[in-house]
Amino acid sequence: MQRKSFEDLTCPIARSLERVGEWWSILILRDAFHGMTRFDQFQKSLDIAPNMLTRRLTALVEAGLMEKRQYSERPPRYEYVLTERGRDFREVMLALLAWGNRHFAPEGPTVQLVDTQTGQPADLVLVDRVSGKPATSRDFRLAAGPGADEAQRQRYAPKAKPAA
Repeated sequence: MQRKSFEDLTCPIARSLERVGEWWSILILRDAFHGMTRFDQFQKSLDIAPNMLTRRLTALVEAGLMEKRQYSERPPRYEYVLTERGRDFREVMLALLAWGNRHFAPEGPTVQLVDTQTGQPADLVLVDRVSGKPATSRDFRLAAGPGADEAQRQRYAPKAKPAA
């Protein structure tokens, strides 16, 4: 069965999933954040088949999340480094980490984000940069943006409040 492509959808979540929605891709990015750059490092860490790793690295390079750089001419060898777009994925990874620890770690967190000064675990929350309010607040809702199509404008139009 062929996987559906989300490339032509205008939804930013769907477009993001098109680039990183395959679980190997997210784990490769996780390892890249830990400083891994070489094919054999990723393969050893993930215990992934070489052909699958090649496909995932190629897809991450094509999506602009990683850059392939040659570091040896004889034999030709390459490393894969995060681009600015790839480094921007860090917040998504941290959100997944916090969500996974909260909901899928009955034994307690196995990996935590900690303050480098104090060593204390961080309690992540997504906040609006302008107001400082948590994004989980009822003060926020999703709304159609300037690039929205008509279906998105309808989907995200403010809901009418029932009359009292």
